[in-house]
Amino acid sequence: METQINCAEACVNGCVLGNQCPHREYAAEASKFVEETSLDSMLEIAEEAVRKKREQPTETEWVFPEEI
Repeated sequence: METQINCAEACVNGCVLGNQCPHREYAAEASKFVEETSLDSMLEIAEEAVRKKREQPTETEWVFPEEI
């Protein structure tokens, strides 16, 4: 039986499920990426992601105060 938790909240200070974590394969991939990628490359990747996010069209939601 697979335990369902919100890893983003529960595992902020490290995995709480240990060997029973359903996302272990991703942790290994992340560790490998961190070990093999320079900080400069990571910063370039982050800058590119931010640039792409800024260029995406945003849907503006207009909020009007209630009339008194």
